Amino acid sequence: MLSTRRHRDRRRRDANVPAERRRGGIDRRIHTRVTVDIEVDYKSADTFLFAYITDISAMGIFIRTNAPEPTGTLLNLSFMPPGGPQLNLEGRVMWINPFRPGSYDNINPGMGVQFVDLTPAQRENIVQLVRTFAYLSDDDEPKGNS
Repeated sequence: MLSTRRHRDRRRRDANVPAERRRGGIDRRIHTRVTVDIEVDYKSADTFLFAYITDISAMGIFIRTNAPEPTGTLLNLSFMPPGGPQLNLEGRVMWINPFRPGSYDNINPGMGVQFVDLTPAQRENIVQLVRTFAYLSDDDEPKGNS
């Protein structure tokens, strides 16, 4: 009976969870993500596919696909942003949102890919790309009355 009481006591204790983690729906990412629509070719050990990048940050991308690779898969990524140089990078699948046919809550299937082993030049190209898209997105927002 004593072990049961201990178990109940542990459940009642307040956990030290930071306030920002207690709020539901908050995006705790450090790096700014921007919405994009860029074609990407990606290759893993046994697949070569074409898809679209739908958002990008300095640390990674989200690739919209109905057939995401398993978590942990290394990918060779190749994409050319508008007005920019062709980027050939490596990434690792960090999480997936699997395609679920007929599901109304599965509107964005795909995979989150974190860049790995970027050279300083590649990192700068990605940061500049994110800044450019963030600036363009700001220009699309309606301005206040003058």
